[in-house]
Parts: sequence; structure tokens; C-alpha cells
Amino acid sequence: MQVVVLAGGLSPERDVSIRSGRRVAEALRAAAPDWEVLERDIDAGLLTDLASMRPDCVVPLVHGGAGEDGALRDVLECVGLAYVGSRPNPSRMAFDKTIAKALVDVETPASVSLPHSTFRELGAAGVLHALDARLGLPVVVKPARGGSALGVSVVGEPGDLPAAMVGAFAYGEVALIEAFVTGMEVAIGVIDIGDGPRALPAVEIVPDGGFYDYAARYTAGTTEFYVPARLADDVAERAAAAAVAVHTRLKLRDWSRIDFIIDAHGTPWFLEANVAPGMTETSLVPQALSAAGEDIGSMMVSLVNRAVTRV
Repeated sequence: MQVVVLAGGLSPERDVSIRSGRRVAEALRAAAPDWEVLERDIDAGLLTDLASMRPDCVVPLVHGGAGEDGALRDVLECVGLAYVGSRPNPSRMAFDKTIAKALVDVETPASVSLPHSTFRELGAAGVLHALDARLGLPVVVKPARGGSALGVSVVGEPGDLPAAMVGAFAYGEVALIEAFVTGMEVAIGVIDIGDGPRALPAVEIVPDGGFYDYAARYTAGTTEFYVPARLADDVAERAAAAAVAVHTRLKLRDWSRIDFIIDAHGTPWFLEANVAPGMTETSLVPQALSAAGEDIGSMMVSLVNRAVTRV
């Protein structure tokens, strides 16, 4: 078996992607020593190399737009290669938070989606007044497309909203302004190795600074994690069912990570879905796998085998 792990790309999440790809490649080599596992970046020579190699399977771990917006997966299907993960259209729907929020059948915070052009044409003052009237404060401002909390801000004062909007627009044309829900932030991995999607234990996220930003995600020691999350059994079951429901509703495949806020009443509020979950030393899915008594290598071997057999 020859497997190519794709990681890197040119998005702001390049470094995280490379770390994820390296860890998955090493886990595959350890779990399947008779396989040839190669790591490959995204560049102009990729398709030529894949055409000459014809690997049995590709594992796309490119984070950000290049890897999660469906385009890379479209190309892999065009050249007839098996790959792990969601198909192109579901990837597009999950990657755009505004679309994902509109499609899911679970609770999700009230929000407004605002293109940069609209923000400019209508004038910042009027738009911000309308946002405050609709959503109130605090709000979370984030790029509608993207990950790793890049360009994300929590805004508690009206005067801070313009800067937050500029920060979100630095990472994309559309900003999502979302009502702030107080509660526990959790991430739930969903895995399907052929017997239907199942939720891994929820990971509770407690960043030292109170906000799970890029530094808190990828700097060891800056965030505490509790796995499984400190939830009552019935709340944990409700959150797991919501994660599987989102995965199923968005027609995701193989694996995903679904992020929620659990409020004081035990209600899971959907934030976003990830089709190429981070797999670094501080990432959430590996922690959940460990808590479930599983490991990255065995899971990835199962997902690769499933991808190969469905072609």
C-alpha cells in the first residue's frame, strides 16, 4: 500500500497543517510498517507526481481554504485517486460557517453574515448600529471561512467592533458576527470506519486567557483540556448526538470535528464543523482518541482501507 499524506499549502494555517501531516504520517508508518507512507506539500508539481506514482490512497490534511473548501478533493476525484475524508460539496458546505449554520438541525447562535463590500458601501457606523440592535453585545466576530481561530475576536464594547471587523476581513471577504453564548467550549470528533458515524469523547477546552485563539490552540501549556469533558452523562449524550447529527446532516464522510458551546441548561450550540481536523500534539481529535482507548495510527489505517475499498 502506498499512501500520500498531503500537508502544507499556502494558507495562514500552513505550519499547523505540516505538523498535522507529519504526525499522521508517523502514526501510519508505525501502525502499518509494510506500507509506504509519503509526505507531500501542495505545489505546481503535485498532480504530475501523483499521476506518475498512482498511490493507493491520499490523506488530505491541508488546513484552510486550499484543503477544506472542496477544491483539492475535486481535483483528486478528477484524477481518480482514493482519498480519506469528505467529498467536495459537503466540504464546501462545512467550510463556510454561514452555510453550515443554515443547514444543521441543531441549535446555533444567532448571527449576521456581512461581506466586506456591504460593510464599505453602507458605512461602518450604520452597519454596526444595526448589528448591535439585532444581536446585542457581546458578540464573536470571525471570518466566515477559515479555521484555527485566525481573525476571531470577542467584542464586548461597541467601540471595539470596527477593529474586530477589520481583523476578520483580513482573512476573508465575509465576516460572521455571532451572538456570544456563555458556557463550556467543547470539540467532538466523529469517526466512521464503515459501521456508521460515532462520537468520540467530548474535549473540554479551558484556555488560560479565557479565549481559545491561535496561540492557545498551538502553544503547549496555554490551555487546559479535560477529556472527557466535565459534563453530566445526559448532557454528554446530548452533545454526542448533536455532533453525529451535524456530521450526518452536512453529509460528511470518514471523520470530522464538530465544535460546540454547552450552555448552563446543557444545550449544545453548534459553532462549526471541520473536515480536516488538526492532528498536532495539542489538537483535539488525538486527545479524544486517547481517552477512548484508541490511537491515531489504527484509526488512520481503518480510514485508508475504507477509502481504498469504496473506489
